[in-house]
Amino acid sequence: MTNRIDLKFDQLRKEGQKALITFITAGDPSLERTHELVLRLEKSGADIIELGVPFSDPLADGPVIQAASERALKNGTTLTRVLDLVKTLRQTTQVPIALLSYYNPIYKYGLTRFVKDAVDVGVDGVIIPDLPPEEADELKHKAESKNLAIIFLLAPTSTPERIRLISQASTGFIYYVSLTGITGIRKNLETTLEESIRQIRLITNKPIAVGFGISTREHVQTITKIADAAIVGSAIVNLIEQHEKDPGLVEIIGDFVARLSSGKSQ
Repeated sequence: MTNRIDLKFDQLRKEGQKALITFITAGDPSLERTHELVLRLEKSGADIIELGVPFSDPLADGPVIQAASERALKNGTTLTRVLDLVKTLRQTTQVPIALLSYYNPIYKYGLTRFVKDAVDVGVDGVIIPDLPPEEADELKHKAESKNLAIIFLLAPTSTPERIRLISQASTGFIYYVSLTGITGIRKNLETTLEESIRQIRLITNKPIAVGFGISTREHVQTITKIADAAIVGSAIVNLIEQHEKDPGLVEIIGDFVARLSSGKSQ
């Protein structure tokens, strides 16, 4: 079976379109709400959805996503329950889903078991911020045999050698971190972004998705002019926190994502 992430990028390329990738933390404010939010994100124009697996020490995440992880853990959200959520979602949607998890929960779950269970329930890819490609051979080998994408991260500080290594190792897409530091909402994008993407393009034709600090329709427009996808996380998670007890939460998030989606460059 062809991976849904690959199919989505192929479809968008043929249509001359770019992708919006949205991130939410599974279990924040609840797994039931996460289910509703995923369906609304897709309806509102999200092409690929990242589901964060909450972890107690999320090193790459800023305060907004750290707080969401804490809330989700308090709600009893585990990797097993996130996989169960994806299984339930697959009864009603085929939107590409990638899990963003730190390595510890996956390692404790068991690599072979994780890859099998993730693919069986309908996960398309996994992003592990604290797993460099040099240490990922075992997981990559198991994932390739099951057609599960392993998505690695590039940073503005990456050397040409590092860009080449990540470009070869990454499947699904390459996650370009638009700035040095942690995730969070920013007003302005890095001025060196276009040149950085151009350098990566010289090395690979794999889809490049840009994340960290992207929070407005204008950001999405800028990113999708130069890359294949814009990733928005903290801005959505922040809005979820602000309205977590609001009965209209799902509609509020849907409206925000629809505005972001309208910024996608043709």
